[in-house]
Amino acid sequence: MIANNGLIRPVASADLERCYEIESTSYEGDEAATKEKIATRIATWPQGFIVYENDGVVAGFINGGAAFKVEMADEAFKELIGHDPDGPHVVIMSVVVHPDFQGRGIARQLMTEFIARMRALHKSSIHLMCKERHVALYQSMGFKYLKASDSDHGGMAWHEMAMQLQ
Repeated sequence: MIANNGLIRPVASADLERCYEIESTSYEGDEAATKEKIATRIATWPQGFIVYENDGVVAGFINGGAAFKVEMADEAFKELIGHDPDGPHVVIMSVVVHPDFQGRGIARQLMTEFIARMRALHKSSIHLMCKERHVALYQSMGFKYLKASDSDHGGMAWHEMAMQLQ
């Protein structure tokens, strides 16, 4: 999918370094995934990992895993322990755009494409956790607020949201 000057495409193993750079630059403290976790996500379920490329440079990405049971506070799932590609529920782990590319609607374009891809895979729901400041953004994309999360990932307060696809 071409979006503005960008291309949304599946992740490639060659994207690892840039995705790690974006993740570690954009997230606060310990909330960023390690390079090893990102590599695991690329290798384990590339169908759940898309990137936005702008003039040959990866500007942002979304990745996740699938499961039969969603437990948002499960830290092991961030390493895709418990991931099952046949699971009907998708849990997003990262929605991130490099600071140099923020404010251009890239996250919304990525999410629109991610939702379409998950529908094409016949998934029934998408779940995510976000900070309070992002709740309204995800609501504007069709997600429903569920609750304050039990997760203290990265020492932060999180909020759980979900979207039904079917």
